[in-house]
Amino acid sequence: MIHIAAGTTPFLEALRSEGPAPDRARNLELYAWLVGSWDLDVVGVDRSGAERRRAGEWHFGWVLEGRAIQDVWIVPSRGQRDGDAVANDHYYGTTLRVYDPRIDAWHIQYTDPVSQTYLVQTGRSQGQDIVQTGHNSDGAWRWSFREITPTSYFWQGERSVDAGATWETHLEFRARRADRKVLVGSP
Repeated sequence: MIHIAAGTTPFLEALRSEGPAPDRARNLELYAWLVGSWDLDVVGVDRSGAERRRAGEWHFGWVLEGRAIQDVWIVPSRGQRDGDAVANDHYYGTTLRVYDPRIDAWHIQYTDPVSQTYLVQTGRSQGQDIVQTGHNSDGAWRWSFREITPTSYFWQGERSVDAGATWETHLEFRARRADRKVLVGSP
């Protein structure tokens, strides 16, 4: 018999994990420090260079027997959302990050049904940063985690329409840990 905790559904209970899978915990450290909740200061930049500032939230957790980390990021924050999500350029997406020991890198799939954005990337460390790269019909994408501390980081989403010769900023997040949870071994 399967035991389901009060307040959860069988789906959520099957999805979530308490921590990393023991057989690959060391390799999962690249993103493990993100597990928990983060408050965001978000700057969106459109193709003309105009900026739009909003608050957001980003939640990370262990899933799939601890072999993946999934997140949900929401801009603007749930308490500030009103009206038509598409017309107001809102985001409400999820990313699944899975470490692949064969290539010593992470397979990353991002889906946002509000903005109709779908992206496959590969993530690796680059010095003190984490850089994810991929492409879709809009061009090449690069997402970077920088200035990483146990309680904050800077995240930048960039796109390129010329195969990575030049990059333009699409989104920037300044993140602060919201849940006061600091993992042992975090940067």
